[in-house]
Amino acid sequence: MIPVILSGGSGSRLWPLSRQLNPKQFLSLIDTNLSLLQATIHRLDGLEIQPPRLICNEEHRFLAAEQLRKLGMEGANILLEPVGRNTAPAVALAALQATVEGQDPMLLILPADHTIKDVEAFQESIRIALGLAMEGKLVTFAIVPTYPETGYGYIEKGDDIGGGYRVNRFVEKPDLATAQEYVLTNKFFWNSGMFLFRASRYLEELQKFRPDILSACIEALGNGSQDLNFTRVDRALFSACPEDSIDYAVMEKTADAVMVPMNAGWSDIGSWSALADAFAKDADGNVLKGDVFAENTSNTYVHANSRLIATIGVEGLVIVETNDAILVARKDQVQDVKKVVERLKQADRHEYSNHREVYRPWGMYDSIDKGTRYQVKRITVQPGAKLSVQMHHHRAEHWIVVSGTAKVTNGEQTYLVSENQSTYIPIGQVHALENPGVIPLELIEVQSGSYLGENDIVRFEDKYGRA
Repeated sequence: MIPVILSGGSGSRLWPLSRQLNPKQFLSLIDTNLSLLQATIHRLDGLEIQPPRLICNEEHRFLAAEQLRKLGMEGANILLEPVGRNTAPAVALAALQATVEGQDPMLLILPADHTIKDVEAFQESIRIALGLAMEGKLVTFAIVPTYPETGYGYIEKGDDIGGGYRVNRFVEKPDLATAQEYVLTNKFFWNSGMFLFRASRYLEELQKFRPDILSACIEALGNGSQDLNFTRVDRALFSACPEDSIDYAVMEKTADAVMVPMNAGWSDIGSWSALADAFAKDADGNVLKGDVFAENTSNTYVHANSRLIATIGVEGLVIVETNDAILVARKDQVQDVKKVVERLKQADRHEYSNHREVYRPWGMYDSIDKGTRYQVKRITVQPGAKLSVQMHHHRAEHWIVVSGTAKVTNGEQTYLVSENQSTYIPIGQVHALENPGVIPLELIEVQSGSYLGENDIVRFEDKYGRA
C-alpha cells in the first residue's frame, strides 16, 4: 500500500496565515511541532505501507522537500504538477507511476490538509477498507457526521457488504434544512475526499469513463523528466488535460464504489471557524493563541503571531494577526475570506501570495524594511546550501554576517566573511553566497538601487534547477 498525499491546495480561506506560496498544508496549525502535511504522514505510523508519494504544485516543491527532510524522508518521491487539474488527473499520474515494472499496489489517497483526532480509529477504517479494495472495490471513506454541515458534500450509504456499504449516491453541499434531515436519517455521511483502491482498478475505471484524462496523463508523464527527487510532467501536455475530481470522473459512475464509515474526529480545516473548533475552548468559549489579553470577550478565536492583541467587549469574532496583515471577521462570515484574497490578487498585492518571510530551497529571507530606493532583509542560509550565481542590473547589496560564516563569490574573488564582518556587491557584479559551515548562516542584506524586485535576478548557475 502506497500513501499518495495530495498537497496541491492553496488554502485561501485561512488567509492571512495561509498564502499562495505557503498554503495551510505546510503550516503548523494544530500541532506546534508538525505541519498538517507532516501530521498526515505521521499518523500512518503502524500501518504496513511503502514510503509515501507526494503530489504538489511545482512552486511548493522545495517547501515540501524540506518538510519531508525533517521527517527523515529525504529520498521520498515528489510528483510536481505544473498547473492544477483537480484530483482525478493528479491520482492518475500517481497510479501510472506506481504501476511501472509490473507493480500494482494499493493506493491510499489522502489530502494533506486534514486533521484526525483518533488515529487508532482512522487506521482501523483503513484496515477494513483494504479488504474491500483487494476485492477490486474503489473505497471512499465516509465521515460520521456530528452536526448538519452545509460546507461538505454527502454520501448516502446503500446495502451492507460486510465492513462497508455500497455507495447509493453522492450529494452536493446541501442547504441547512436538507443537512439537518440528512443527519437525522443516519444514512448520510460527509464526503472526506480520502480513497483506497488498487492502482490498476482506478486506471481501468478512468479509461472507461474519462479516457481523455487518462490519455493526457499518460502523455504528460511519458514526456516528463526526473530532477533530483522530483518527477516533472510535461507542462504543455498536462495543461491540456481536462479538470475533474475523482468523485465526478470515477466514483459517481463506477459500479464498484463502496464506502467505509470513519468516526475518527476528522476535519478538513476549511475555514477559521473549523480551525477554532479543533481546539479546547476556555470558560468564555474563546480560543486564544499567542500573546492575547481578552477582556469581556466570548466565543472568539484570536491568533497573535508577532505582537500583543487585546480584545474588549467583543463576541463571535475571528481575529488573526501576522507580521504584515490582520484579519477581523465575524465567525458566521469567515467563508468570505476568499473574496478578500481575490481582491488582493486583483490589486497585485504581495499579501495574497507571500508572507514577509519567504522560503527558498537554500533557506529563507524576511523583508524587514523597505523604502523607495532601499530594502532590508534578514537572510538565513542552511548548512551546505548555496544561492545561485547571479547578478542584478538595478541594485547593489551590502551583506553583514550576524552568525555563522559566509563563503562569498564577488566577481573574480572568493573569500570568507565571519560574524560582525561585512561585504559589498556592486551593481552588475556576478556574485554568489554559500554557507560552508555546520550551523545556519544569518546575515542582514541591505539593497539599494532604482528597482528592488525579485525579478531583477540574472542566474548563471543554480544547484536547484531554477531558471
